[in-house]
Amino acid sequence: MARTTAQTESAPTLVVKNKGLLTAALMLATIMQVLDTTIANVALPHMAASLGAAQNEITWVLTSYIVAAAIATPLTGWLADRLGQKRLFLIAVIGFTVASALCGIATNLPEMVVFRLIQGLFGAVIAPLAQTVLLNINPREKIGQAMAIYGMGIMVAPIIGPTLGGWLTESFDWRWVFLINLPVGIAAVFMLWAFMPATEITKRRFDFFGFGMLAISVGALQLMLDRGADNFWFASTETWVELGLVVSGLWVFVVHCLTAENPFIDVRIFKDLNFMLASVMMFVVGITLFSGLALLPPLLQTLMGYPVIFSSVMMAPRGVATLLSMVIVGRLSGKVDPRIMMLFGTGCMAYSLYGMTSFNLQMDYWPVVTTGVLQGFGMGFLFVPLSTMAFSTIAPRFRGDATSMFALVRNMGQGVGISLVTAVLASMMQVNHAELAARLTATSQNVVNQMPGLLTASPQITAIINGMVTQQAAMLSYLDDFWLMLMLSLAVIPLILLMRGPRIPERELTDAEKALERAHAMGD
Repeated sequence: MARTTAQTESAPTLVVKNKGLLTAALMLATIMQVLDTTIANVALPHMAASLGAAQNEITWVLTSYIVAAAIATPLTGWLADRLGQKRLFLIAVIGFTVASALCGIATNLPEMVVFRLIQGLFGAVIAPLAQTVLLNINPREKIGQAMAIYGMGIMVAPIIGPTLGGWLTESFDWRWVFLINLPVGIAAVFMLWAFMPATEITKRRFDFFGFGMLAISVGALQLMLDRGADNFWFASTETWVELGLVVSGLWVFVVHCLTAENPFIDVRIFKDLNFMLASVMMFVVGITLFSGLALLPPLLQTLMGYPVIFSSVMMAPRGVATLLSMVIVGRLSGKVDPRIMMLFGTGCMAYSLYGMTSFNLQMDYWPVVTTGVLQGFGMGFLFVPLSTMAFSTIAPRFRGDATSMFALVRNMGQGVGISLVTAVLASMMQVNHAELAARLTATSQNVVNQMPGLLTASPQITAIINGMVTQQAAMLSYLDDFWLMLMLSLAVIPLILLMRGPRIPERELTDAEKALERAHAMGD
């Protein structure tokens, strides 16, 4: 039987020169990489104008990064064994920083897409590798606090990304969205080189076939989700081909990992109940967190008419609340059952989403701020204990593969979530528009009482009425998305209850108690 729990296998805590400065370096690199998943969103219109790209083409700036990162993330465990954690981390941060500089000086769309692909390939290993190092340099009783620090970067960075990106774009230029990574990357490289210890290199054979199958499956899934709406989903041959690649690639990958002697990913990590359930929950967290971040900017700017900077500032309190809750969780770690904190965090998120289902076009900005603060506060109470529970029972020798897979499911949740809410939004806008328009008939009592001249009005008035119907239909479609996210948040509650609680270490006996036991044994 495979040893997949910490009770059956242990590893000594890695000794470092200065754990505080090393942790700061790890988080500096992680925040830099995670920020780039959302910081460029608000700058897309400016990029399109500068690079001479159409609006539907400029989205490849986001897609290319997501696809590259999704494919390269599972490589983290093997590369760390082959190159050593320190060498890999330095290569990744240097490569990401150079690619960021190239993105900042790109002159056309093809150049930007290529540079973003390179940025995604190097950046993919930073977050999971940082998590692995934090797990290795902290003893078991400090893992909760370490995951709280890690969570601050993973959760807060994408939330403040649109705010920082909007400010840089409006105050300076969209190119600074990428160029800001240069001083951060350089500082991280020097700190990592000075404080990160070298680790043992393992000559682990590379499973080209397993990686190829996983890469095909992940890449095809991301392309299907990103391009599905433009291709009218399953009315397109391309979508069916991509779905076939997803299913066949994943099936072959799983069978190969179960039967190969040295598979690319050791699937025994999923025999650990906590890790398996936490992975499913992290997938849902990826959907709810990043979907909300993708929905709110167009809702605030397009329907409510807020400027870019103000709409970005309205989302900033969410990040502050997440930061505050993670500090609190770090203090509570080891004192409160992680499952209780996760239930509290999920409850906060669900209640905030329920509040978002009451949004309307006549409200001011306060409901957006208050629901965002509540959701951000709950996210901290969910993410940190979830990461702690996921790795609390996993064997240390599986940490490399486990952290890369954990990052992969989070990234895939992000991709699936954004594509899902976008598809629901587009579909429900048509449905809601049709239902609202159907009520504006000559026989409708409301029309007769309130708008008797509607059907005989001028084309200009009819166009205004149609615009109002379209606006209301769009608002209702956003509410439909919020209801969907609420249902997903509630659906993961049973998974929390199924997790195993933290193992309470046995108390070491005092000398007097040991002597008393020996006396009893001699008496028997």
